[in-house]
Amino acid sequence: MKKLFLLLFALSIVGFAQTQNPPAGPAAAQAPSSSAPQSVSTVLDRRWSGVEKQFTDLADAMPEDKYSFVPTAGDFKTVRNFGEQVRHVAAGNYEYGAAILGEKPPVDPGGESGPENLKTKAEIMKFLRDSFAYVHRAMNSITEANLVTPIKPPFGNAPATRLAVASGVMTHVYDHYGQLVVYLRMNSIIPPASRPRR
Repeated sequence: MKKLFLLLFALSIVGFAQTQNPPAGPAAAQAPSSSAPQSVSTVLDRRWSGVEKQFTDLADAMPEDKYSFVPTAGDFKTVRNFGEQVRHVAAGNYEYGAAILGEKPPVDPGGESGPENLKTKAEIMKFLRDSFAYVHRAMNSITEANLVTPIKPPFGNAPATRLAVASGVMTHVYDHYGQLVVYLRMNSIIPPASRPRR
């Protein structure tokens, strides 16, 4: 009963969020009709497509010469620059995805700020896109049967489940999305998701 309640609760949250951000990317083309039953992996993967589009569009909107931008007005002494924030999100994606799949990440995530050898915008964007693709694979591995079974957490030792990690990776991306919106606006760039629709 508890498992069913958790599943229904998670799906209702994800479903509501999906109506706020329509899917984009590969899963959008396969979107089921509203009357067709949806699997857990389909719901999570479609939501992940929305997260992916918003964050990759935001990262791509910053010009390469501003990837080293760090705010200076206020208390920003120890924050990551724009490119480091993007690398950090990608590194986190790999760690969360690996936890869901129960394997080691397929690439070295490179610590808290991602691989330091990635310097150009093109290199960082490739690392980011590849990390989102890896989490798509992880989302598609989640089923009703394994949704709330205990797994090794991506960080620390607290108990974890695939549902918790799947929601955690989305929260992590949006945390940094919010920070990077400020970086863009400080450079007079309107974030793509905030631009008027044509």
